[in-house]
Amino acid sequence: MLSTLRRISLTGWIFVGMAVGVLVGFIDNQLPSRDFAPYIKPLSTVFLRLIKSIVVPIIFGTLVIGIAGHGDDLKRIGRLAVKAIGYFWIMTAVALAIGLIAGNLTQPGVGVVLPPPDPHAALPQPAPTSFGGFLEHVVPRSFFEAAAQGEVLQVVFWATLFAIALTQVKGRTKETMLAWCEALMEVMFKFVAIVMRYAPIGIGAAMAVTVGHSGLDVLINLGKLVLTLWGALLVFALVALLPAALIARIPLGRFLRHVKDPAIIAFTTTSSDAALPLAMQRMVEFGVPRRIVAFVMPTGYSFNLDGSTLYLGVATLFVAQAAGVDLTIGQQLVIMLTLLITSKGIAAVPRASLVVLAGVLTSWGLPLEGIAVILAVDEFMDMARTMVNLVGNCLATAVVGRWEGELVIPPDGKLALESVPPIAERAG
Repeated sequence: MLSTLRRISLTGWIFVGMAVGVLVGFIDNQLPSRDFAPYIKPLSTVFLRLIKSIVVPIIFGTLVIGIAGHGDDLKRIGRLAVKAIGYFWIMTAVALAIGLIAGNLTQPGVGVVLPPPDPHAALPQPAPTSFGGFLEHVVPRSFFEAAAQGEVLQVVFWATLFAIALTQVKGRTKETMLAWCEALMEVMFKFVAIVMRYAPIGIGAAMAVTVGHSGLDVLINLGKLVLTLWGALLVFALVALLPAALIARIPLGRFLRHVKDPAIIAFTTTSSDAALPLAMQRMVEFGVPRRIVAFVMPTGYSFNLDGSTLYLGVATLFVAQAAGVDLTIGQQLVIMLTLLITSKGIAAVPRASLVVLAGVLTSWGLPLEGIAVILAVDEFMDMARTMVNLVGNCLATAVVGRWEGELVIPPDGKLALESVPPIAERAG
């Protein structure tokens, strides 16, 4: 019996926790004389506080590595870097816009009643509405004050300047700081893995409280959220990825045959990193020069996770709608700008976007309880957005290769003779 329980995956336990939570919440909803929330909610609050504590160190570490870690490459290969980074920013902006439009059209969070926020938590400061107020709000008086108050945009601003300064440092000092940031990231992602072991309990408690407040109708909203994301990802593929491939004259049939296997790996494992070595090999076989694959693909894993950034737009609106917060167009544009920057630090591992989402919700005073509710169906959304991340990065290598005039597609049945970049071996 014990060995059988040990073989159940984390995803399986999350579904078990969700089912138990729905059952407890349904009983609570049907028995108005009883209120289980005061006894169950602390289990969810502990989980959310653990997630919140991870936000600042991960965002700081990933941004510094993402910018300073590629600083020498940007100077050395110049034109290639400008084209790749420009392509990444355009695609990310389109993905975020589609995510926000989809969330506004379907409004999956309307009707959900989130439990009240933690009464012991510090009250968030209202988000600035004027441009001048926004500029003042971006610059922190103290990095540690911004970190303690969960001001993600201020942390991003400070970390970006720090990374730019680090690119101008040479020798052992830079190597030491980059190594420290890499070590910080590695430890914090292990920290995330530990916290996620508690996720079935935290999610079950959150579902119990939410269903107790909203009834079983919340399950309809979660299904609507999943369909909204999948539909938005399909729209993104049709209005962004497909035109990019056509403009760059990428043979779609051959491209899809080459990315099919790594895309399946990304879909089933919900990790772009797991598919990286094979994806790099397939793009070399497709005809993209090794030097372009070696730069664009790893850089894209920091700067071009389109599926994840689209998800962040949809998820943020879901929580705002569930909390009854009516965000103006101006506020949504500021959120889009925030996500446009913070999403550049998402690691290509399962649940990494959860950290960025927690930071954005905190900075806008939106309840973190929404994360626990979303996590109940996050596995279904994670598979789709991870596959889009992988396919988007593969397409980016082909497009940049075409822009550089170096994309040479061998005849069908023949493979390019170039070997796989060493970084693919390290990523595995």
